[in-house]
Amino acid sequence: MPYALLADLALLLHFGFILFVVAGGWAVLRRPRLAWLHLPAAAWGTAVEIGGWFCPLTDLENHWRRLGGGSGYDSSFIDRYLTPLIYPDNLTRETQIILGLLVLTLNLLVYGWLLLAKNRPPG
Repeated sequence: MPYALLADLALLLHFGFILFVVAGGWAVLRRPRLAWLHLPAAAWGTAVEIGGWFCPLTDLENHWRRLGGGSGYDSSFIDRYLTPLIYPDNLTRETQIILGLLVLTLNLLVYGWLLLAKNRPPG
């Protein structure tokens, strides 16, 4: 399998993971058993943003791009792909922390709603 294709697959996996972190709570509302997958994913995504870390999928994609003769990139996945789409300026550390806190808040609201609905007496 060509390395460029593997790098593109890592990119798609990374993007799908980010979507699951951000919006997976809504899927959990419909299918509560998904919480076992979503909670660790949301915790990891939040920690990566707040901690300012690079996701291992970024390194994997860069590795395959370099093996395929391309060049990797030195920024995060968000800086490389999402920031140009969403933000006009480069991603700052403060913005990254805010994004992490927004993901955390969004997921706390969804899971709070789920817990309230579960513990509500039948009416």
